[in-house]
This record gives sequence, structure tokens and C-alpha cells, in this order.
Amino acid sequence: MKLNHLSFPSNDGLATAEFFMTYLGFTLSAEVGGSYVLKYPGFDVVIDKAEGYTPDWPQNFHIGFELPSVEAVRDMHDRFKADGVHMETGVFNNNRGSRFFCRAPGGVMFEINTRVDAAPEYQGTFDN
Repeated sequence: MKLNHLSFPSNDGLATAEFFMTYLGFTLSAEVGGSYVLKYPGFDVVIDKAEGYTPDWPQNFHIGFELPSVEAVRDMHDRFKADGVHMETGVFNNNRGSRFFCRAPGGVMFEINTRVDAAPEYQGTFDN
């Protein structure tokens, strides 16, 4: 089994979709009534239009993306910060590798990380 898609609501679907496309390399597959289907090789994201309510995310709920190096994590952090993305943390290492947390438009939290500098028990990827 593998994870093939993520679907979540946003009350600013266009801005959320643009975040995925601008920073995470997704492409737009379809837009239907304010909901967006985004593609990345092997993985889809569906951003559903939150109509009449604002999604209330649990405090620690987040979506994680792994990058190949600490430098890539730092570069993305600097780019997000310069572009005014809502940053939750700076870059830090907690034995599981370097990472930071931020929020996309619509409020969902993201973790951008790498495991190359993780303690041995956390190294490798889910592909290994």
C-alpha cells in the first residue's frame, strides 16, 4: 500500500493551490467550483472549497515534505520567510533531522524536513 492523495478543505483554495504549485512543484490538473486537483509524480492533492466555514485545524496537525539536504531545507525556509509565508518555527534539529514548520494560505501547517543529519535510527526515507 502507498499513500496516493491528500484531500483537505481551505477557505482560500486558490491561494492554497498556488502555494503548492509555487513552492512544492505541484501542477494544476483541474479546478471545479473552487476546488482544486493538483498533481505531483505519484501523489495528488485535492483542495476542497470550504464553503460557509473556516477549517479549524488541530494544533499539531501538519503535512510533511522531505528534502534531500539541510541546505535545501534552509533555502526553502529563507524563501518562505522572504515571501511572507507564515512561519511557525525557524530551522531546528531534534535528532530526527533538520526541519521547520510554516502555514500555507488556508491555515494548514507544513513541515519541511530532511533526514540526512538525523540520528542513525531516523536516517533513510520511507522509500528504503
